[in-house]
Amino acid sequence: QVQLEESGGGLVQPGGSLRLSCTASGSNFRINTMGWYRQAPGKERELVAVIISGSVPTFADSAKGRFTISRDNAKNTVYLQMNSLKPEDTAVYYCNANLRFFYTYTSRDYWGQGTQVTVSS
Repeated sequence: QVQLEESGGGLVQPGGSLRLSCTASGSNFRINTMGWYRQAPGKERELVAVIISGSVPTFADSAKGRFTISRDNAKNTVYLQMNSLKPEDTAVYYCNANLRFFYTYTSRDYWGQGTQVTVSS
């Protein structure tokens, strides 16, 4: 049973920083891609950043220069470091992972439960 467990959300003042973490638990898979999406009230879910094995990370324009994404393959964990946060970054942040399973040769997307990030003074 695969699960994505997120942590690190919270309330921060404008200009502050937060680091989100997401760990994929389970076995018999390798991670193809892992990243973060967000959804603000009344808006559609949008990509924030994604890291593909062996490739350069991809960022939304709104995240470039402020956010960094990294992965610890040994821990099946992805991190999103968010700096210079703005009120418009307020949203529920969701972890996403595309996993490739060894014995069935299939791939599947998984989502975390979401973690709230609120940027407000």
